[in-house]
Amino acid sequence: MNLKKNQGITLVALAITIIILLIIAGIATYSGVEIIKSANLEALKTNMLLIEAKAREYVEEVNFKMGPKPDETKRSEVRKSVYEDEAGLKKASESGLSTPSQIPTSDATCYYVSQDTMTKWGIEDIQLEEGEGYFIKFDETNLTVEVYNNLGFNGQYSLTEIDKLEV
Repeated sequence: MNLKKNQGITLVALAITIIILLIIAGIATYSGVEIIKSANLEALKTNMLLIEAKAREYVEEVNFKMGPKPDETKRSEVRKSVYEDEAGLKKASESGLSTPSQIPTSDATCYYVSQDTMTKWGIEDIQLEEGEGYFIKFDETNLTVEVYNNLGFNGQYSLTEIDKLEV
C-alpha cells in the first residue's frame, strides 16, 4: 500500500485566495461608499423639496396680500406678517450659522428655517446636523423660491444646483 501524505494547501493557493478576497472586499467597499453618497444626496434633495413646497405656499400668500404695485412699506409689513409671524421663519442674518457666499443672508427676502419652524410645518423628521441650516430666498415678483443648505453637497448649496447632480 502506497499512501500519499496530505500536507494541506500550498502557500501559492493561500496567497491567491487572499488576493481574490482583497479584490472582492475593495469592490464591495467602493460600492458601499457610492451607495451612501447617493443616499445622502437623495436625502438632501428630498429635504430641500419638502421645504420648497411649504415655502411656495407662503410666497403665494405674500404675493396675494401685497396686491398690485405695493410700496416698500407694505412689502416689509406683509413679509414680516407672513414669513416671520405666520410661517415662523427667522431672518437669515439672525441664524448664527456660517454660510457660503451663495446664500444671500443680507437680503430682506432671505430667511432661515429653524428646527422649530420645520416642526410647525409638519416636517420635523428632517434632522439637522451640527452647524447645518436651510435657507429660503423668496421672489414674490416671479413667485419663485430657492432653497439653500449651508453645508451643501460637493460644493453645491442651492436646490437648483443640487438637483442637477448625480452620484
